[in-house]
Amino acid sequence: MAGFFSKTRSDEKGAESPPPGQELTAGEYSSEEGVVDEAQDDLHRGMKPRQLSLIIGTGTTLKFGPASLLIGYALMGFVVYVVMVALGEMGAWLPHKKSFSGYASRFVDPAMGFATGWNYFFKYVIVLPNNLTATGIILQYWLPNINVSVWIVVFGVVIILLNLIHVRFFGEAEFWMSLIKALVILMLILLCFIVALGGGPNGVRTGFYFWQNPGAFAEYSTTVNGATTVITGDTGRFLGVWACIVQATFAYLGTELVGVAFGETPNPRKNVPRAVNQTLLRIVFFYIAGVLVLGMAVPYNSEELKKAVKKGTSGLASPFTVAAQVAGVNHLADAVNGLLLIFTLSAANSDIYLASRTVWALGKDGQAPHVMQRTNKRGVPIPAVALSSIFIALGFMNATKSAATVFGYFVSLVTVFGALNWVAVLVSYLAMIKAMKVQGVERRIMPYRNILLPWGAYIALAITAVVIIFNGYAAFIPHFQVDKFMTSYIGIPVYIINILWWKFVKKTKRVRPEEADLLTGRRA
Repeated sequence: MAGFFSKTRSDEKGAESPPPGQELTAGEYSSEEGVVDEAQDDLHRGMKPRQLSLIIGTGTTLKFGPASLLIGYALMGFVVYVVMVALGEMGAWLPHKKSFSGYASRFVDPAMGFATGWNYFFKYVIVLPNNLTATGIILQYWLPNINVSVWIVVFGVVIILLNLIHVRFFGEAEFWMSLIKALVILMLILLCFIVALGGGPNGVRTGFYFWQNPGAFAEYSTTVNGATTVITGDTGRFLGVWACIVQATFAYLGTELVGVAFGETPNPRKNVPRAVNQTLLRIVFFYIAGVLVLGMAVPYNSEELKKAVKKGTSGLASPFTVAAQVAGVNHLADAVNGLLLIFTLSAANSDIYLASRTVWALGKDGQAPHVMQRTNKRGVPIPAVALSSIFIALGFMNATKSAATVFGYFVSLVTVFGALNWVAVLVSYLAMIKAMKVQGVERRIMPYRNILLPWGAYIALAITAVVIIFNGYAAFIPHFQVDKFMTSYIGIPVYIINILWWKFVKKTKRVRPEEADLLTGRRA
């Protein structure tokens, strides 16, 4: 191990790593040094966080009924909001630049911090080939004879080159693409709402009719090797709800990314509540409102919806396209397909950026090979970008298996890695609260507090743990499928092994509540 990991540099001026995806621009606030001078910082600052979560992929779960879909998104919306406010309380009071892993190291165990940092990296390098696979499936809508692997090579090279240029150009491109995505989603939600009120060409006002006929809940069904299995009765309807909960977990992953900037924002009393409120509005209007209007515009037993689910990830598979078709609006599939292409390419571009900055930060903190912290004169961490880009090769699984199957594998992998990040945040927050109680520090002195905490953190942690444990339910229906089982659960042993490995190497110990650091970086 000697020489493989660099010496921890958090005690050196300016050496602490920034949160993944949130670099400070020159002169921005830093809790330790007051300001960060770009001339003294080897990772140039130019990327501003303008992230927006989007609704994609609800078609596969709308078949389980509009109420099931709404319950799934509402429940997991509560969980991700609690994660955000927990980050907000920690970041506004005890800011630092080490993201989720820093709080895990500070309040739980440095080994958990190590595992969380690498888990965050794994999440983005797995979702990278996932988004490139989706890009290939979308392009097959127009060019069905070209294998998905070809598009993975083409666009993989493009996004690698984009990540090797100055980060300022990357940030501007992402801002405009995010703006376009937000406007498109608003437009599609409005379209479904107008259709449900009878504004479509067919003039039919459905309202909540589809909640009564065919109904609010549908029985669970799955197709394996061409054979469809339906689980009837209350068990089937429960599994339908559970399928929506698991899919909603995947859809919400990444929302917490905004929270890693809380520890670095100036004027936290004003800006942290504003950021949390904006997240709540996004959850309500972009996710919950989106699935609500879809349930009003499309019946779960629609033949068009069934056909769309079989299309994978093309414009025809979009439930918004189905809603338009049901209402008599034609030729929307091409437009939606083009917009989905922008979404997936933008996401893949961000994935390399976030993965490379995560492993750069790990290298900076002595938790990754020393070479990972090297940057070129433009401030781009070349070794970190190279390591992150290697995982694009996972997309070549499409050459031997169907693209839809491989896409499902990646979704399962990302879900468990992302949910483990939420667990790390919530456990760290609860450990901080316990330390405050033991050390006699009252919560009311914190600059930002939320009414949902701390009790909400216990509920959110329990829900997330249940999702992690049972997210692989589909691996047992109608019979045991080892490939689905592995992709649903492999993230758990990886996380545990990383914790045990770091404890063995560094001989770390659990942070005792009476010894937890409640002073460094503390804001009045």
